[in-house]
Amino acid sequence: MTIEVGTEAPDFELKDNHGRTVRLSEFRGEKNVMLVFYPFAFTGVCTGELCALRDELPRFENEGTQLLAVSNDSIHTLRVFAEQEGLEYPLLSDFWPHGQASRAYGVFDEDKGCAVRGTFVIDKAGVVRWSVVNGLPDARDLNDYVKALEAL
Repeated sequence: MTIEVGTEAPDFELKDNHGRTVRLSEFRGEKNVMLVFYPFAFTGVCTGELCALRDELPRFENEGTQLLAVSNDSIHTLRVFAEQEGLEYPLLSDFWPHGQASRAYGVFDEDKGCAVRGTFVIDKAGVVRWSVVNGLPDARDLNDYVKALEAL
């Protein structure tokens, strides 16, 4: 079951594509977080979505907001993917324990072994203020993200 708007966002500790540890709780009181779960690097829809975020990065990441993208890939896969696509924002690995963060947010597809397309806007207090969850083949609308961030 997907985490509901108005509830406290589950904390997590994941490695990014450079091997650094990132904790959601590090942003509390400092920044809003746009948390984007996606199935796998190097797939068509995922690459399109993450490159669109890259191309519009100032709309999603600034002094008041941090963009974090999470997949079930290894950090090594994410490093190569980020380098190949020129992705400057953190790509977090929910590889092991497999899907732990994705499960906490209710976006892990047990049959496929990966996250579905879930996005959560989390305010500085650590509360989920907006979310959208799409199935594996369905890309998300970045304009919806902008509206959600503007509403904070």
